[in-house]
Amino acid sequence: MLKTVPQSLRTYYPFASHDCLISGQRLHYLDEGQGEPVLFVHGNPTWSFLYRDYVTALRDRNRILVPDHIGCGLSARPGREDYPFTLERRIDDLEEWVESLALREPISLAVHDWGGAIGLGFAVRHPDRVKRIAIFNTAAFLWPEGKKFPWVLRLGSRSRALGYLIQYWNAFAYPASHLMCTKLRISAGIRSGHLAPYRTPADRLAILRFIQDIPLGPDHVSYAVLKGVQERLPSLRHVPVVIFWGARDFIFDREICAEWSRYFPQARVHMFPDAGHNVVEDEKDAILPLFRKFLSTE
Repeated sequence: MLKTVPQSLRTYYPFASHDCLISGQRLHYLDEGQGEPVLFVHGNPTWSFLYRDYVTALRDRNRILVPDHIGCGLSARPGREDYPFTLERRIDDLEEWVESLALREPISLAVHDWGGAIGLGFAVRHPDRVKRIAIFNTAAFLWPEGKKFPWVLRLGSRSRALGYLIQYWNAFAYPASHLMCTKLRISAGIRSGHLAPYRTPADRLAILRFIQDIPLGPDHVSYAVLKGVQERLPSLRHVPVVIFWGARDFIFDREICAEWSRYFPQARVHMFPDAGHNVVEDEKDAILPLFRKFLSTE
């Protein structure tokens, strides 16, 4: 596993690293700038590198905090027997880490992919500590009834053969680095940055476990946890919400965006018709000024 950022990535990721122990596991995070805290939560198969340009652009006015989930980025690589890799534990980790920071001010939260369920899982536990929420192509609720679930994720969560390919032959992170952006053609250097922490099968265990943790039915270990997050989303309706959405995401599509609007009717939606799942990269030049303006709202 990577414990430090390679020199070749320093051009893109020129940040100081911070570490703390979360339930015995080392969690790596970024802590840049000063002012009101903004917490970015990544998904799968990404890491804090995803938000590098947001850190650089926003740290002049805000304190920007970006953790790497356990098993991801520059954080620890526990084995299956050492860490449960479940949604509940991910939310617990985020909660414990935020508590360790002893923040005095409410938090602005930004979430993408699995970061939605994890970040909003924290938010519904502490609705009084969340000042704003920014949502990028994600979900924090059960898959809508009657909507077909993407076959590739269903197969990946259940097939041992595909699971083997994902962990041992990089059959998820590598294609994702090419396919998640549909508008912006990212450079080889940036693609290498996304993939850098996931070089070996041990590095990629968390990627596979994230896929396997998708709750497809009531018998899944994370089903009740996600349902609990969904049921408590109305507790956040007092919070300003903005949605930045890539319309060409074949998983989190326009219907999922509409579902967010049902939970947060107060949300301002920015739909980007040419962007894909990784709208964070695809539309960062358009999103950053909007995000900065959003952070000034009360």
